[in-house]
Amino acid sequence: MKNNIKLQNFEFIKNKVKKIPYLFAKKNNLIAIDEKREKIIVAINDIYNLDALSELYLMFNKEIETKIYPKDEIEKAIETCYHQTKKIVHAKDENKKDENFEGYDLLEISSDNEVVNILNTIILEAITQGASDIHLEPEKNILKIRYRIDGVLQQRDYITSHVVSQIITRIKVMASLDIAEKRLPQDGRIKLMINKREIDFRISTMPTVYGERVVLRILDKSNLVLGLEHLGMEENLLKNFKIALSYPEGIVLVTGPTGSGKTTTLYSSINEINNSSLNIMTIEDPVEYKLTDIAQIAVNPKIDLTFAKGLRHILRQDPDIIMIGEIRDYQTAEIAIQASLTGHLVLSTLHTNDAPSAIIRLADMKIESYLLSSTIIAVLSQRLVRKICSSCKEEYKPTNIELEELKIKEKILFRGRGCSDCFNTGYMGRCGIYELMVLDDKIKNHIVKDMHINKIKENLKSDYKTLRQNGVELIKKGITTTFEVIRVTKNI
Repeated sequence: MKNNIKLQNFEFIKNKVKKIPYLFAKKNNLIAIDEKREKIIVAINDIYNLDALSELYLMFNKEIETKIYPKDEIEKAIETCYHQTKKIVHAKDENKKDENFEGYDLLEISSDNEVVNILNTIILEAITQGASDIHLEPEKNILKIRYRIDGVLQQRDYITSHVVSQIITRIKVMASLDIAEKRLPQDGRIKLMINKREIDFRISTMPTVYGERVVLRILDKSNLVLGLEHLGMEENLLKNFKIALSYPEGIVLVTGPTGSGKTTTLYSSINEINNSSLNIMTIEDPVEYKLTDIAQIAVNPKIDLTFAKGLRHILRQDPDIIMIGEIRDYQTAEIAIQASLTGHLVLSTLHTNDAPSAIIRLADMKIESYLLSSTIIAVLSQRLVRKICSSCKEEYKPTNIELEELKIKEKILFRGRGCSDCFNTGYMGRCGIYELMVLDDKIKNHIVKDMHINKIKENLKSDYKTLRQNGVELIKKGITTTFEVIRVTKNI
């Protein structure tokens, strides 16, 4: 007998409760909708699927009560719980499979094989939990699994030794790597289609004393939300950054360590200024996400296509705006400077601790100070901090050490207690903290006359806010914690 209550109205669906593993739910077209003390209530399309119901009984050690719902309604409920997708700028129609897609559909791969099933489960769990990386780390007699979620590695399962080598081989086959070569590092890519979502993986293998270590970087376009307004910049900083991007020529730099969101900021900047009258070209290592109406070039050292060499050829393509993935050496910096002097807007990244340090870093690359003062428009420095989980957010009294470290006077702050929604971490999602240095005449004069970071910092405008000061504002608003801000700004 069919039910009158809409499936989306059950609390489990509303709160995105994932009681049943995704692969099992999808394969058997069922989903948990409620739980009592002695039973689990499940929406299912086929009540005669006794094998699935028996497995559920073993899974929960509780009676299974079934409610019949249409297949398409259950599918929608599964997607609601397991895939919380956001609007994507320039996204493809998700209902239309890319005709040129060449890869694996994870849900169509047979799970009869134990190794395939284990690997599928690991990948699906990582994607469901919003991980950016999967680490498979061999130790004595086991394979340790860790996921990087919101920038922090979290321990998951261990796999026993009898299938470890088979799992590594399976990944190498999917990534078209040499399965016989176990002495040298290898890099590859895997494309997966998961319920009509196209997801790329960058694969890196590294030989260790206990076997090959594998890291899978997950590039899920459904997690890429472009647009400067979505980055969480403070209003005045966002306004000044947009002004910097409106210049027809010059250099705008974004700085920060690996994994601080620099690429997303650059893509969002391009998306902000892109229009049909501009020729925008990028050179990246690698091209992480493909953008429409943009010519993107991937660095390839094997054929001597470096940043510097690629940039020289880009300049012959009559570009208006050039994005360089990273300025790493003198040759790349020199060409970027020359490009900005000849009427191009150049966007790029550097690895420095804060915005003023970018000037010193370029000077260390032997770029003349007068060239830096005449070409650089602004430097944006950024970090990513974890946000407090809204489901377990609570007030607490901070210690004197916290208050003194961050110069905070508030006696009550917020933190996450830890719950099932955030996997007991107290955090869910991330946001950016930023500092923006716009080069005015006073700073430019000091760059030419006295190239010293302290002099540059002393002459910053009075409304200039450091990364830590921006982080403190988020603490006071209850968005993040003192621990997070101290963690990401302790070296600054």
